[in-house]
Amino acid sequence: MYAILDIETTGGKYNEEGITEIAIYRFDGHKVTDQFISLINPEREIQPFVVNLTGINSNMLKNAPKFYEVAKRIVEITEDCIIVAHNSEFDYRILKTEFRRLGFPFKRKTLCTVELSQQLIPNMESYSLGKLTRALGIPVSDRHRANGDALATVKLFKMLLNKDSDKKIIKQAVKVEQKSKLAPNLKEIIEELPSETGVYYIHDADGNIIYIGKSNNIRKRITQHFTNKNSKSKKIQVKVAAVTYEKTGSELVALLKESEEIKTNKPLLNRALKRNLFTQGLYSFIDSNGYINLRIESIKKDKKPITTFTNRKSGISFMNKMVESYDLCTKLCGLEKTESSCFNYGIEDCFGACIKKEIPEAYNKRASVVIEKNSYENKDMILIDRGRDIHEKSVLLIKDGVFRGLGFFDLNHQINNRDILESLITPMQNNRDTQHIIQSYMRRNKHLKIIQL
Repeated sequence: MYAILDIETTGGKYNEEGITEIAIYRFDGHKVTDQFISLINPEREIQPFVVNLTGINSNMLKNAPKFYEVAKRIVEITEDCIIVAHNSEFDYRILKTEFRRLGFPFKRKTLCTVELSQQLIPNMESYSLGKLTRALGIPVSDRHRANGDALATVKLFKMLLNKDSDKKIIKQAVKVEQKSKLAPNLKEIIEELPSETGVYYIHDADGNIIYIGKSNNIRKRITQHFTNKNSKSKKIQVKVAAVTYEKTGSELVALLKESEEIKTNKPLLNRALKRNLFTQGLYSFIDSNGYINLRIESIKKDKKPITTFTNRKSGISFMNKMVESYDLCTKLCGLEKTESSCFNYGIEDCFGACIKKEIPEAYNKRASVVIEKNSYENKDMILIDRGRDIHEKSVLLIKDGVFRGLGFFDLNHQINNRDILESLITPMQNNRDTQHIIQSYMRRNKHLKIIQL
């Protein structure tokens, strides 16, 4: 659990500042669960430059509560939370100073979104909240007011959580939370999970991730882990202290994140990913008569396939669909062995490429469409799919035929602006696994929107 906050102060000498406004959002990693926003009477003078910056003056604060009147609420809303702020060292110091004046020790763990942004979004021109949010296309209202800046920090932090492939932020949060609790009840864990698509992380009491999985219904899948009697499930049931999750909306995003994060985190109870989840590939060659031939064959180390398949059965099924959709020849597609014409020519479903009746140029034009549609080699494009809520979409970036990564956006200008788009993207590995996942999903899902760049 996180307490994302922003504080406005009077300015002045170090450790003599007072709070003029505070905004705190209690955030569970997915949504805001509580909030506290208030002007504060600092009982001291506000520096003129601060008045010009924030617009907060002494007259506005005459009837505002003093800090001691809101201190209990601040303690409650930040209980068992990690404090998150943009330049958290400043905000945390100011809070501790105010509590110290009341003779009350205030101690919380902190996270700084400036430092996290420098680690997870390198090479930005500036890491000030205003310039960073502008570069990322995050809307900010009431800049230099506590509520506006705190809300912008919530949106920024949500993006940083998504970019944190090592899950360092989540592991730390689980560790903090578990220290303040008794051992969890499995039923309580299940009740807090959504019945939605995403990636889930099973943690031990030290916050370590012991298992990563993906599901179209996270709650249902975790229930299976907690009730099954197989060896892996029993180990999970003994070691589990918490389950965290990331909603993705898109199954494609969940598949890619699961693949990447298992490789990155190497959880104790995940079986090593099989090197060849796909065993068959689509290949092409031009025969001595000038016709493009297509073949489903076992993966070859020295030759790159057009697309890949988990097994031969799915590859042959795909090829049969291509024959039907593009009027291809079963003989030239390796589905039929014959010295003469193919069976489909006899029933007038083939134009006769198998016996050189249809000219190569005409046939090859249709065969080339199959190759083009099922490969993204040398292409610049983005794939747009469902997001985590109704206002959002997920986006995958493919550049020069290489998968670069994925992210989420909720404003059209975020994907129309190439610089903002690349900042939103969480970089990910491009390998055979990701290529297979993407191409397989593209074949299966007609609702996937593809935009050529």
